[in-house]
Amino acid sequence: MNRKLRVAIIGGGQVAETVHASYYLTREDLDLVAVVDSHIDRAKAFAERHGIPHAFSDAAEMYLQCQPDIVSVCTPNRFHHQHVLEALGNGCHVMCEKPPAMTPEQAAEMRDAARSAGKVLAYDFHHRFASDTQLLRDEMVAGTLGEVYVTTAKALRRCGVPGWGVFTNKELQGGGPLIDIGIHMLDAAMYVLGFPAVRRVSANAFQKIGTHKHCGQFGEWDPAVFTVEDAVFATIEFHNGGILRLETSFALNIAAQSVFNVEFCGDKAGATLFPAHIYTDEAGELVTLSQREVADDNRHFKSMHAFVEHVRGAPVSIADAEQGFLIQQLVAAIYLAAEHGTSIDL
Repeated sequence: MNRKLRVAIIGGGQVAETVHASYYLTREDLDLVAVVDSHIDRAKAFAERHGIPHAFSDAAEMYLQCQPDIVSVCTPNRFHHQHVLEALGNGCHVMCEKPPAMTPEQAAEMRDAARSAGKVLAYDFHHRFASDTQLLRDEMVAGTLGEVYVTTAKALRRCGVPGWGVFTNKELQGGGPLIDIGIHMLDAAMYVLGFPAVRRVSANAFQKIGTHKHCGQFGEWDPAVFTVEDAVFATIEFHNGGILRLETSFALNIAAQSVFNVEFCGDKAGATLFPAHIYTDEAGELVTLSQREVADDNRHFKSMHAFVEHVRGAPVSIADAEQGFLIQQLVAAIYLAAEHGTSIDL
């Protein structure tokens, strides 16, 4: 596959511009030929800014005229399932923004469709592509931490309700901080742990702030139509005996403005993810085994790079369709456990 690959983007929002288009335009072996958005004026403006020759409001017309090899799906969560299946059905490899879909059943259908089509389906769980994450994954495999039995993943904001887009609309998003930001730290944690088999999930969700306030550090929203959770706290139990605790919020009265990190506690050593830091004690003395001074922030482009290289046939790891399904399954179980106030067995 040495020829230039033709690329189209569906959804002309912020992440499409700052991540997908920005990356594709750095590669001489790719030709960004089209952008699709339900608002044609936005599609045309996007195309003009990036020198893209074609803009559409209808994806079917785009496939007919442009015949892309690669499609990026950057639409609201509710439409991921539809747009991914359409892209696969038109013979395209797909990079889809997270979450994979609205339900595990949809994510499973997308996985199966990619397998049937013989095409690559990847999700932009970009935190797993940081150098820090890979370092800890390698040390985990090497046994440096020993048996990791407690993991704590946090994606917390004190006053960070997004004031743009549809982030407070449960019908279009599928949920709030869990499906938007918590899912990222959940994926990073599961990747480092090697996706251990899950036995049980329990959770609590709260809606205490977003329906009473109307503004924060990321703009304003309408509390009357704030239909997602403020915060979720979950415990995932693994068949190997370990647990993963997940804490995530758009709005929570914590000391810090935000916390995005994962902590791993093993019987030989412990670690934090961003920046990667591995530590233990020897005869009562605190010892650092490994430490990066600054966390790797080039995660989005590394995620996009891995996807394109995988499409090109390179033996590189991606956040693939099967792992996307497993993460979607966990998210659904957390929401279900929180809604019913009971543990969910998987």
